[in-house]
Order: sequence, then structure tokens, then C-alpha cells
Amino acid sequence: MICRDQIVAACDHQLRVSQFKDFTVNGLQVQGRDTVRRVMSGVTACQSLLDEAVAWEADLLLVHHGYFWKNEPVAITGMKYRRIKTLLDNEINLLAYHLPLDAHAELGNNAELARRLGWKVEGCLDGELGEGLLWSGRLSEPQSIDVLAQQMAAVLQRTPLVVEAPSVGMVDRIAWCTGGAQDMITAAFEAGAQAFVSGEISERTTHLAREMGIHYIAAGHHATERYGVQALGEWLASEYGVEHRFVDIDNPA
Repeated sequence: MICRDQIVAACDHQLRVSQFKDFTVNGLQVQGRDTVRRVMSGVTACQSLLDEAVAWEADLLLVHHGYFWKNEPVAITGMKYRRIKTLLDNEINLLAYHLPLDAHAELGNNAELARRLGWKVEGCLDGELGEGLLWSGRLSEPQSIDVLAQQMAAVLQRTPLVVEAPSVGMVDRIAWCTGGAQDMITAAFEAGAQAFVSGEISERTTHLAREMGIHYIAAGHHATERYGVQALGEWLASEYGVEHRFVDIDNPA
């Protein structure tokens, strides 16, 4: 077992939490027992994941999407009450990291997505590597948009939504930001990317892609953000000897 506060401090330091202005609280969101033996990780702290944590007797739940988002109702009632009560009744710590986990140069969602898909990272388009959210790089070899989409479907186990730009041929240069970053498509295009990958799509994204001349792939918010929290959980297991288990609660979005 290890002290909870030591794990929290280590994650806060590793992810450089103080450098980010976010829409939520990064770090310990709900306090549970003082010591940690089992860490369960998942993308979102939904009730199904909480129930899995209770069944497994986890001491700490590590997620990318936690609670207390900007402009959400502050009253702890209804669904929020049931979720928080589950944590408190079972003394489970909730540890959540949003933008810091997207951006991390080694353990982050963007880094893990590139690693799993074999993309060569060349840098960030909105800051230093490890601090920015919009990443850029190259494919291992030029591919058609169809082949790229098929590869992503195989790796992510989800069929992506593809908006093809008729004026663009083979893809070599690529930009990406996991989650709901479809509006970064303009910055990706201006940086010379031939394809931009994120999780979600808006109605306007289709027209932007076609008219600017850049392929767009919406590969799923959940699907593109499953990997950072797993990497962080495995890092905790290797550094501190805790038992780690990732649980994937299916989400088609």
C-alpha cells in the first residue's frame, strides 16, 4: 500500500497540473481512504465505472473526465448525488486529469494515439510538446484517406466518420487532438496538414474540411481518449507497486 497523498502529488507533478487553465478541477476531486493498493482507471467517472470500482474493491479511481465542470449546476442532487455517494460510502478516491492528460508528452492521449497508430510526432502547433493540445507529425508512409481510416478503425475498434476533401490526394502530413477539438481544423490546415483527426464533429466541420481542402476524421471522443489514463495507471503501477486495472465502459460518442 501507498499513501494516497503521495500518489496525488506524483500525478500532479508528472502532469504539470499547475501550468494548465482548465474547465474543471485537476487532481483529487473526491477524498477516500488514506492508503491505496488498487487503482482502477477509466475514461469517465460514470456510474457504471463507479460500480466496477466498488465490485473490485478499488481504493482509487483514476479518470480523464471527472466532475465539477465549469458552469455545471453546483447542487449535489440526483445523478451527481448518487455518484458522489457511491464514492464516499465506499471510501474510493476520485483522481481526475483533463487537459494535462491530453497534453503530456509521453503519457498523454495525443502521445498515446500517435504511438498506437505509428505516427511520427514532429511537434505541437499551439505550444511546446507536452503543453500544447494540437499535435502534428507524419505518417510512416503516405496513405490514401481510405487506408488511413481503415487503420484507425482496426486500432481503435471503432469505425471513424470521414469527411474527404476532394482537392487532397495522398496523406503524409497529419495533425490531431483527441476528444472534442474539431474547431482546431483551421489551425491544422494553416499549418500544412493534409488530414486532421479528432474525436467529434460539428455540422460546420464538414464544410470547413471540404472548402479549405483538408481531410477530417472524427474517430470518437471516447475512442481517442482511452489510452492516456491507461498509460498513467500503468506508470503508477510501475513506480509505486499498486495494482492497476483499466475498465472500458463502452461509449459510441
